[in-house]
Amino acid sequence: MTELPSPDEIEAARTPAGGWKCDQLAAWGVPWPPPKGWKDELTERWTVAHQDGALQLTLPSPALADFAQETLDFG
Repeated sequence: MTELPSPDEIEAARTPAGGWKCDQLAAWGVPWPPPKGWKDELTERWTVAHQDGALQLTLPSPALADFAQETLDFG
């Protein structure tokens, strides 16, 4: 299971240059190079997981694999 980061954790993981390291993204289940919209997708998933008092701390890896496939589908 990959950890689902909070929006604050995503921002805190930025490098001094303003980006993210590929090993950090991999820990969150984001492929390299990161597809457009990856940060918004993680933030949305975190928000949904924390609605209505339902706290979900982890996210199955296949869900992020689906995210990558949907994002990279140019066809």
